[in-house]
Amino acid sequence: MRTPRGPHPKPWHGTRLATFEAAADPDAPPRRATLPAAWGGAAAAALLVLAGGDGSADLVRAAAAVLRPVEATDAELASRLHALLAARRAAPSAWLWRGENASAGYILALPAFIEPCGEFDTAGFAAAAEDAVRALAVLAPEAERAAVSMADLAGLLAALGIDYASPAARRVGAGLARLLAASTAAASADLAAAHGARAPAHAIPAAAPEDTLPGLAAAIRAAEARAAGRPRRHAGLSAVTEPGPVEALLGVETGGIAPAFSPLDDGGGLTRTARAWLAARAISPETAIAQLLAGHSPFPAPSEAAHAAMHDSVAAHVDAMPPRPVASPPPREALPARRSGYTQRATVGGHKLYLRTGEYADGRIGEIFIGLHKEGAAFRGLMDNFAIAVSLGLQHGVPLQEFVEAFTFTRFGPAGEVEGDPAVGHATSLLDYVFRNLAANYLGVAVPAAGAEDGDTVGEGARDRAPLLPLALPAAGPRQRRRQLRIVGDGS
Repeated sequence: MRTPRGPHPKPWHGTRLATFEAAADPDAPPRRATLPAAWGGAAAAALLVLAGGDGSADLVRAAAAVLRPVEATDAELASRLHALLAARRAAPSAWLWRGENASAGYILALPAFIEPCGEFDTAGFAAAAEDAVRALAVLAPEAERAAVSMADLAGLLAALGIDYASPAARRVGAGLARLLAASTAAASADLAAAHGARAPAHAIPAAAPEDTLPGLAAAIRAAEARAAGRPRRHAGLSAVTEPGPVEALLGVETGGIAPAFSPLDDGGGLTRTARAWLAARAISPETAIAQLLAGHSPFPAPSEAAHAAMHDSVAAHVDAMPPRPVASPPPREALPARRSGYTQRATVGGHKLYLRTGEYADGRIGEIFIGLHKEGAAFRGLMDNFAIAVSLGLQHGVPLQEFVEAFTFTRFGPAGEVEGDPAVGHATSLLDYVFRNLAANYLGVAVPAAGAEDGDTVGEGARDRAPLLPLALPAAGPRQRRRQLRIVGDGS
């Protein structure tokens, strides 16, 4: 790595630049990328992606090329935008780096607005949002919609010592989203007053803002007062967007408002977010290691439910958001290699059946096997695969009660009196018997008896031979074909 020489814009004075060997993707040959030395190789690779082509890239020159139209119209604004990039606070979206405005935007990296005293620079954040709107009006003058987005909320919360899954974190997220929306709206209204309006005035939230961060409520009130009742140049501005190379250039570790699911980076060390969390909680590295050795992680473990809750809090205030995160299915819980359970032999309507169960160490059921004695190969194969499907459901967290409710009272042959199992006297099908047995042994519930009609007579009984309407009406009584059972525990 070498330090380049040559003049650069004033906001970059005093910044030590260095040249890294990096690649835009793992299969591409390495190229040279020049940018602040402290930003590292990941930012160098992101710069090469933004710069495109197959030659070297220089961040300062590339940024000057992107902002050249702004420099020509407002030199002071261009200087502020360079300063925001040099501080890794904000940068134009990837489309603008490539000279296109099909998806114009600006990204604000929230952790970069933490001041040396440890407080969030509320005024600086609002000013950066407004400058981004002014820049976009020059860089994409015909765009009615743009995206000024905030990123790395999880990193900011960690630096402030706020648990991502807490109500306080959601209040901070909602407050920052409201300030972003109000600041961009105010700047757009100022532009409309000078250059003509394209969008009508938007409604201002009636609820008073919460002062979750120093000066946040006052900043929101001031921006909303400026935007109230005024038409705007843009139909939409505030956003949370999917992460890309610009976020990597700014050092963003979590895109948008997503939580930090892991405290480790790609190299196996602690992420900046994890280090910030330890520092905010005054936890030394030695204490953190001791807690880990004792089996207690010093880092919070936010869930997908917390991500969804944060999404709901923020979405109420911004113009554009990614889709609401959907919880993934629970992972499969493997059974121990040696496991307990029981084998039950019973006869249902003269047909022999073996039911075997497998259990977790705590006694929960995790699998079933159903063995048949004299049924045909096709029927045995269906029952074997049915047992496998139920077992997979149990191992993925489906409660046994759900299966009991679904398969008791099913009616098909073989069916009838049950011999060999004192817990079940009669069954309307083999599946009815299996889940009555499991309910008795694992749920402690005796499923109410079904009607007396034998399952083997389905299609041959008197009710089936009776004439259809309008010649006869069915006799009043409980439905025999299929009942829905709801098991209610005793509260123990």
